[in-house]
Amino acid sequence: MMHTQLEAREISMLRAEIEILMSERQSLLKIAGTAAQLIAKLDNKILLGNACEFARALSVNLNVLSEETLCDALEKVRKKPIASE
Repeated sequence: MMHTQLEAREISMLRAEIEILMSERQSLLKIAGTAAQLIAKLDNKILLGNACEFARALSVNLNVLSEETLCDALEKVRKKPIASE
């Protein structure tokens, strides 16, 4: 009986951890999608100082994402209109 209760508690804890991770993934997808849209609209000729280097680094990191993940990220931000648009 004690063993079953322990397993049930462990399963509950794992379920809670998975929910936290999925929530964090959704947030990270929104961030990546927004960053991808920003990079797509930037004009590197008008960036000042180190901004061009940072934009290039961000672009490189976005390009490392799998196509599926990047599509998921863009889908996340396309579903909700941005306030400034």
